[in-house]
Amino acid sequence: MGWFRKTAPTEPLAMTMTGVKLGDRLLVIGASDPALIAALATKSGLTGRACIMDADGARVSRAAAAIEREGALVEAMSAPWSALPYATGSFDVAIVRDVLAPMADDERSRVLLEVFRVLRAGGRVIVIDQAPRGGIGGFISGRTVDTAYAEEGAARALSAVGFAATRVLAEREGTRFAEGVKRG
Repeated sequence: MGWFRKTAPTEPLAMTMTGVKLGDRLLVIGASDPALIAALATKSGLTGRACIMDADGARVSRAAAAIEREGALVEAMSAPWSALPYATGSFDVAIVRDVLAPMADDERSRVLLEVFRVLRAGGRVIVIDQAPRGGIGGFISGRTVDTAYAEEGAARALSAVGFAATRVLAEREGTRFAEGVKRG
């Protein structure tokens, strides 16, 4: 009999922040984190639907192969960020991972309007960005970032295109999580 009980492994912060559950119809925009996408797809399960979309076809192919090795099922597509190839109201949850920060305001708005379109009424969007470290605006991992976006973040951008209840959920370990809800 041991004195100390082993603790169960904890879910990564990104998994917890998304709130994806069994049966959710999930869209992940940005295929830069296959491990997270595989975990999210597994969480939505066989009763849900998991799709990944990225503008870079090669990145989508690499991510889809990595996700398949993890045993998760996803539908993978490549298309322009501002022309999502899905029907209106197709998804319960959309995750936008490391896509918006380097974009200009007008391009970012077009992308978020498309996310708004493909979410069902009451659906949620979670934007996961790298948080700028020290100072205002500038660079995130070697990429130039729009200064206003770096200062005000995704919550403001989500509000600007019509999402309600926008807020920053957390900022931890160099990552910022923001969410919005599509009004019903």
